[in-house]
Amino acid sequence: MDLTTALRRLPDDPRIVLTGNHATPWHTARLIDDALPSYRLWTLNGQVGLPDRDGVRLESPFVGPGQRHSPRLDYVPSRLSLVPGLFAGTLAPDTVVLHTTPPRGGKVSLGIEVGVLPAAIEAVRRRGGTVIAQVNRHMPWTFGDSEVDLDTIDVLIEADEPLPSRPPSVIDDASARIGALVADRVDDGATLQAGIGAVPDASLRGLTGRRGLRVWTEMFSDSVLTLEQAGALDRDVPITSSFLFGSEELIAWVDGNERIRMARTEVTNDPGVIARNPRMVSINTALQIDLFGQANASRIRARIHSGFGGQTDFLVGAMHSPGGQAMMALRSWHPKADVSTIVPLVDEPVTSFQPSAVITEQGVAEVFGRTQGDQARNLIEHAAHPDVRGSLQEAAVGLGLLPG
Repeated sequence: MDLTTALRRLPDDPRIVLTGNHATPWHTARLIDDALPSYRLWTLNGQVGLPDRDGVRLESPFVGPGQRHSPRLDYVPSRLSLVPGLFAGTLAPDTVVLHTTPPRGGKVSLGIEVGVLPAAIEAVRRRGGTVIAQVNRHMPWTFGDSEVDLDTIDVLIEADEPLPSRPPSVIDDASARIGALVADRVDDGATLQAGIGAVPDASLRGLTGRRGLRVWTEMFSDSVLTLEQAGALDRDVPITSSFLFGSEELIAWVDGNERIRMARTEVTNDPGVIARNPRMVSINTALQIDLFGQANASRIRARIHSGFGGQTDFLVGAMHSPGGQAMMALRSWHPKADVSTIVPLVDEPVTSFQPSAVITEQGVAEVFGRTQGDQARNLIEHAAHPDVRGSLQEAAVGLGLLPG
């Protein structure tokens, strides 16, 4: 079947699930947009360049820069571990568009982006829908749930496009200080989950002297390669992830590397599965954290910025892991908004709450297992910027957290 025939078979206003994050098949996305007057485009963390015009509705449970400010965005709140189940219900897809390697031995590989795609493929096949794959020789071959039988795919489109690469993080003094404080809490043999950015990079790079570390994460970048090169990782345990993004060196390292096992989201992000990892360490961040230990990592002035993502999944999983801990790592002062990130009470919907500790460049505020008064006091004295500690103290008294 060719693409034109496949698109003609679609119902009116179809839902198209497009590979997202940093593996978007841009060539095929443009062909579909040229052919369809109206459709719903479902993409995780959609990047700049997505079709965004009258007739296109953008859907996502995790909003990226190519969707964030669109008046045509339909945000679907959901923990990421639960998103695959939505494809069997309220968000049933009509077409799934993949970005794969060339075929090999009757299979293709999804390479750097697995995530929710296996569930989407299964859902669309049950509905008699269509699976389209853009085949790209630049996509690295990864193993695990990333391998897809060729007979599952209806349309193959050959289009080689360079994959985007991530420049090295610029780790400033504040990020380095936070990273060092996080690293001090991680022992040999721990299992790691961290996101992307200067603070997670600094945290993981601060662990190069550890030994026997494991990685079970939603995504990873070059900091994991740094740990591998330093001999910090347990070579007998696979590195498990759902997607990845990084440098050309990272892409070359994962290509054909059986140490890397790509797994579907409902596995990597299942809190029960996460909890079975020994000494699970979850490192996440937020836009704001209040004196009750509540974190807003999703919204700015009530407008969706990103979404739950995997933060809640990994926070819960890590807290239930034997010897595990969940850390929120962020600057005490937001450099762009020029405001404190430690606030009396978040005025946005809460993304998560009650981690093990909140870590800023000011220090470590222990949260879990403390009274609400001690939580507030620790956040004020050890995590908040000195310029706002007085006002936070007054707010804590007003909220009944501290005595007057």
